[in-house]
Amino acid sequence: MTMASLSLEFLVSALVTMLVVLDPIGLVPSFIAVTHGLPPKARRSVALRACLIAAAILAGSALAGDWLLRMLSIGLPAFRIAGGLLLFSIASEMVFGVRVVRQTETAEQAIEERVRNIAAFPLAIPLMAGPGAITASVLLSGRSGGDPVRLGELLGVIAAVMLLCFVVFDLASRIAQFLGTTATAVASRILGVLLAALAVQFVIDGVRVAMAG
Repeated sequence: MTMASLSLEFLVSALVTMLVVLDPIGLVPSFIAVTHGLPPKARRSVALRACLIAAAILAGSALAGDWLLRMLSIGLPAFRIAGGLLLFSIASEMVFGVRVVRQTETAEQAIEERVRNIAAFPLAIPLMAGPGAITASVLLSGRSGGDPVRLGELLGVIAAVMLLCFVVFDLASRIAQFLGTTATAVASRILGVLLAALAVQFVIDGVRVAMAG
């Protein structure tokens, strides 16, 4: 297998993982709930700020996550296994329809408490750059093996997914009307199954490396 094919495999894996974990379409109900009553210009501003904050958090996790693990004396295999279990938990919530309900409740609570900057909370944290997305960034960074090309690809994937999130947020009202409740629920469950498979692969990789060491 050539370096180019390995790089392409990593790029595709990173893109699928981040898309599934962030689930831009699944965030539409939460975004609509948080920005309810705001004029279109304010909604766009909230969407842009939320995406920039989440991108900075995930990029920082990708770049410094491995260093942080070393400082805490946590091996990457252990983090892969723990991260895989966490991602599997998120996947199960998506499949059984629990995740969207909890996100909506978080958004409604933020409105009730009149949080000053809804772009930072709850949109950027924890709905976008939550534990699952941060874990995925660290795990993917670890799989890059310190290769600058792969790290660059990972950062590019994060930027691309955040751009997609911004576009989806900008079109949130129209997307919700177009998809409807049933289609949104079906899409979330399909993405959950894919994420579960990726989570199991993370656990398998972690166990394999731990046993080999």
